[in-house]
Amino acid sequence: MFGSLLGIVIAILVAVLIYHFLKKAVYLVINAVVGVVILFLINALGIMHLLGKPDVPIDLITILISALGGIIGVVIVVLLHLIGVSL
Repeated sequence: MFGSLLGIVIAILVAVLIYHFLKKAVYLVINAVVGVVILFLINALGIMHLLGKPDVPIDLITILISALGGIIGVVIVVLLHLIGVSL
């Protein structure tokens, strides 16, 4: 009796943890896609040329910062590029 009750409680806890993890994972994936798309659009539309700078180089570091940071990550990459810090 006690063993089956403990098993049910553990199963419910695992289900709740998986639900919260997947909920956060979907948010992170959406944030990553938005960040990378904005970085691509900045280069495609030539926004950096309007500011007198070359395009932001799209390499592994800038993609990781944009993907992990989303819009904030893109802003950080662009600001660092504007002040001349190479990533």
